[in-house]
Amino acid sequence: MALADKLLGGNSNLIRDTWDRLAPLPGGKRAFSRLVGLMAPYTGSVRAQVIELRRDYAKVELHDRWRVRNHLTSVHAIALANLAEMTGNLALAYSLPDDARFIVAGMELEYVKKARGTISAQTEFEMPRGAERREVLVPVVMRDREGDVVTRATLRTLVGPKK
Repeated sequence: MALADKLLGGNSNLIRDTWDRLAPLPGGKRAFSRLVGLMAPYTGSVRAQVIELRRDYAKVELHDRWRVRNHLTSVHAIALANLAEMTGNLALAYSLPDDARFIVAGMELEYVKKARGTISAQTEFEMPRGAERREVLVPVVMRDREGDVVTRATLRTLVGPKK
């Protein structure tokens, strides 16, 4: 059984509980971001930093560095996809009730502009409050330091009850 399955399979909301405990502490947001990377190692590979997380909202930043760049010296498309998935999944996970879980079933991305510098990803919309089976579209917008949109993403996510 994977670490994430063990941690998320219980009767509580691990993401919400952990964020609410760590975020107010010095270095807590960084520690939370690293924990997310441990639970989802590929997601952790871009080392994005969770800035804000609350019901129906998440803001995550990705710092531009050599490791996430492409041959055009801009942030790689897949690093942006990873950032979109992390941002949308965290907002959804935080907002779901304790007896619900989800999985991304598809993702659509529109690359609007070359992404350079720190990229800020945000999602804000009313997340599901129940555990009944359904499909949820999670929008994520990514902006550069100047506030210009560099990427728009929509995660097609399946929500349902924990087994």
